[in-house]
Amino acid sequence: MAGETMYFTNDLHPNTNASEPSKNSSLTLAYRTFGDPQNPAVFIPSCFSGKLDTTLTFLYLPSEDDTPPVLQNYFVVICGLLGGSESSSPSNAPEALRGPMFPATTYEDNIRLQHALCEALGINKLAAYIGFSMGGQQAYHMATLYPDFVSRIVVLASSARTSWHNWSFLEGPKAALVNSVDFHDGHYQVPATRGTRAFARVYSTWALSQAWFRDRCWETLGFRDLEEYLRVVWDERRGAWDANDLLCQLQTWQRGDITLFSPEDEKGDLPKALGRIKAKVLLMPSRTDMYFPPEDSEEELKHLNWGELRVIESIWGHIAGGGSGTKEDNEFIKLQVQRFLAD
Repeated sequence: MAGETMYFTNDLHPNTNASEPSKNSSLTLAYRTFGDPQNPAVFIPSCFSGKLDTTLTFLYLPSEDDTPPVLQNYFVVICGLLGGSESSSPSNAPEALRGPMFPATTYEDNIRLQHALCEALGINKLAAYIGFSMGGQQAYHMATLYPDFVSRIVVLASSARTSWHNWSFLEGPKAALVNSVDFHDGHYQVPATRGTRAFARVYSTWALSQAWFRDRCWETLGFRDLEEYLRVVWDERRGAWDANDLLCQLQTWQRGDITLFSPEDEKGDLPKALGRIKAKVLLMPSRTDMYFPPEDSEEELKHLNWGELRVIESIWGHIAGGGSGTKEDNEFIKLQVQRFLAD
């Protein structure tokens, strides 16, 4: 039934570039489908700490005013990221692989499983692959690993390779988590909430922009002050995540790099890897994103065979690309995606 969470399990046999610990592991993807399977297919993966019911819903579900969604004429597949708590993750793995024993997973692992899921659903080609943040990095990886399988990709606030600045930013919340008194090297018996809340606090400022704070945008969300916003949105919501799940996703993010999959790119030649992508690419960075700044997208655009850049002019930082910014941000994304798919 459309919208119901389903599960796809497959024995993973990554190629030699994949992480050794995940070889021959049986992994499960959580997914949902919307629309008629006879329509062109669009694949949308979740992002870091994203869930199936919060992943770019403004693109495929009717709006409050009943405006038809952008993807109303497509068969939409929403899929959970490995480590994201719905697909195979440290928190839900069999006992022998639970917690810190869970194998390290990569974008390649995710994409090869997603491709197998598409085959099981009878999809022989994707009309589009749309992703935000870690989802955008998955979009780039799908276009790299299966160049003839996807016609278009939409990269929302993301990049083809995790920059060193991005990698270093992630070390901050990671350090707050792994050094907390209740983390116990990942072998905690009760949720490591002191660690996850510290993680969330460190992470929170980076997700937004200086202008967002200067303009006191928490007030537009109904919070009386910044502390209430941080407590409710970050401590209580993001801090409720399982610590090992957060770390599993984080290490996948840190190792994101599309140059890993061709012998020609053994020296990390990103321009060459981008030049081999056959899909049409829409790059949509947020103007104030401190993870994936527009400058990175501008550089990638130079090397794509077919690409275009549409910057989201927003002070809502990184989250503007994932539907958590303003209504105007979402309307701009919807307009650009609709136009791109119609070209």
